[in-house]
Amino acid sequence: MHPLNRLPNSGHSAPSSPQSPLRSPRLRRGRFKTGRFSPVHPASRTAVLRLSWIFLSFLLRRQGVFLFAPLIYISVMLLYMGTASFDVVPVIKHRRAPGSVYRSPDLYAKLRLEMDADNSSVDAISTIWKNSYKGGEWKPCVSKSSEGLPESNGIIYVEANGGLNQQRTSICNAVAVAGYLNATLLIPNFHYHSIWKDPSKFRDIYDEEYFVSTLKNDVRVVNKIPEYLMERFGNNLSNIYNFRIKAWSSIGYYRDTVLPKLLEEKVIRISPFANRLSFDAPPAVQRLRCLANYEALRFSSPILSLGESLVARMRERSGANGGKYVSIHLRFEEDMVAFSCCVFDGGKQEKIDMDAARERGWKGKFTKPGRVIRPGVNRINGKCPLTPLEVGFMLRGMGFSKNTSIFLASGKIYNAEKYMAPLLEMFPNLQTKETLASKEELTPFRNYSSRMAAIDYTVCLHSEVFVTTQGGNFPHFLTGHRRYLYGGHARTIKPDKRKLALYFDNPHIGWKTLKRHLLSMRSHSDSKGFELKRPNDSIYSFPCPNCMCRANRTDHSRSSTAN
Repeated sequence: MHPLNRLPNSGHSAPSSPQSPLRSPRLRRGRFKTGRFSPVHPASRTAVLRLSWIFLSFLLRRQGVFLFAPLIYISVMLLYMGTASFDVVPVIKHRRAPGSVYRSPDLYAKLRLEMDADNSSVDAISTIWKNSYKGGEWKPCVSKSSEGLPESNGIIYVEANGGLNQQRTSICNAVAVAGYLNATLLIPNFHYHSIWKDPSKFRDIYDEEYFVSTLKNDVRVVNKIPEYLMERFGNNLSNIYNFRIKAWSSIGYYRDTVLPKLLEEKVIRISPFANRLSFDAPPAVQRLRCLANYEALRFSSPILSLGESLVARMRERSGANGGKYVSIHLRFEEDMVAFSCCVFDGGKQEKIDMDAARERGWKGKFTKPGRVIRPGVNRINGKCPLTPLEVGFMLRGMGFSKNTSIFLASGKIYNAEKYMAPLLEMFPNLQTKETLASKEELTPFRNYSSRMAAIDYTVCLHSEVFVTTQGGNFPHFLTGHRRYLYGGHARTIKPDKRKLALYFDNPHIGWKTLKRHLLSMRSHSDSKGFELKRPNDSIYSFPCPNCMCRANRTDHSRSSTAN
C-alpha cells in the first residue's frame, strides 16, 4: 500500500509518523523503563540554579533562619545606605491646590482693559431683583399686647458682650426671656471689649425711652433696681446671684431652672448673655424677639439723624441711577485679616503685621503648641475676607458699571493706600461715612466703634443692593432687617467665596467666561432673597413667617377657592 493512503475503513492500519528530530543534545531527556520522563539530572543545571537550589534546601531544613530575616534585611540596608552616594537628590514639586493662592491682582491686570471696554449689557443697578417669587410679598405683622401686665416675678439683669450686633442679640433675647418668665428687665449693660474699645451705654446707641414705651404692655423695662433690693446686695450689682448659662439653651431651661431662682432671689444676673437662647422657640418667644428687634430698638437721635442725612446724600449722588446705590460691608481691617490667618500679597511685612496683630488681640491663641495654620485651606474653603480689589472685580463682573454709586461700610482698612486703589479705579463714585460727613459731624462718634457701626448700618439698610463679603453679626442682622423693610426680599448679594477663589486663581479664564459665572452668582443671590425660617434659623436673619405675614394671603385664598 502506498504510504500516503490514509483513508479510513481501508482495512489497513496507517503507518506511524516518524519521530521528530531532537532539537538539541543538551535538552535530550532519558526515560525510565516505564516510559515516563526522568527528573532533570543535577549535572545539567547551570551554576546559578545549583546555588539557588542549595540555598533553598538549606532554608527549608533550617526554618529558624527566617526569624533573623528582618535583622539581616536591616543590616544590609544600613550597609547600603552607608556606602551609597546621595549626591543626586530628586526634586519633588508640590503643587498648591487650585484657588489656594491670592492671584487676583494678576487676573485683574490681565482682564482690566477688556472689562473697561465691555458695554454689552444694561447696568445691573436698573435690572437687579427681577426674579419673581411665587409666594408673593410679605409685610410686617408683629402684634403688640393691649392688656396690662400681671405682677412681676422679679428682675433680670443681663450683661451683653461683643460688638454692636452681638449686643443686639443679647437685648432681644433678654426681652424674650423676661417676657416669657413674666419678669422685669433691667436695661442691659454693655461689656467693654479690648477689640471694639467702646465704653458706650445703652442710651448712647439706642433710644431708651422709645424702647421702654414700645414694650410697656409686653415686658416691664426699668433703668435701675429699687433701693430696697440693692441694699440686700450691698448696693453692688456684682454681688447679685449670677447664672452661667450654656449657649443656645432652650426656653424650657429658663422656665425650669432660672424661674425658681428668680422667685427666690427676686433679682438675678446673667453674664455673659450673648447667644444664650436657642433660635428654635415657641411662637410667644419669637413674637417678643420680633417686637424687640424690628420695632422697639431704634438708634438714638444723634445716630439716627446723621445716618438719615448720609442716606439722603447718597441718593443725591446717585441721581443718574434714580437715587439707587450699592452698599458694601467690607471686612478687611487688620484684626479681621489677622484672625482669618489668610495670606495675601504683602510679603514679609504682612507677616510681621499679622503676627503682631494676632498676639495683640488674641494673646497665645494662635501660637499654642500643635496649632497649625493653613492659609491655603482657609482660602479654598471660603474663609478669607475678600480684598477691596476682589469686591470691585466681582461687582463689575455682575454687571455694575463704573458709574455705580457705592457706599463702603468698614473700619480702618489694612494697608488702605495699596488695597483700596484698584476698587477706586473700578468705582470712582465710592463714598464712606468719612467722605459723606464733615469732620465736625463725625467728631461725637469717632472714638466709639459701636456708634460708628450704627451709622454704617443705617446707610446700608436703605441701599438698593447690599453686598456682604465675610459674614458675621452685621450682615446677619442687616439681611433680616432688609427683608422686614422690602416685602420679604433681602436685596442682598452673598457671594460664594469658594467659587470666587477658583475663578480669581485661574490665569486662563477670559472676561466673558468670568462674567458669565459672576452673573449666575448674582442670580443665585436673587433667588435666595426670599427664604422662610427653618427651625434652627435665626429670626434676626429670617423674619418670615414669625415676624411677617403674606401681603396677598387673602387674594391667594380667593383665587384658589374660585378655581
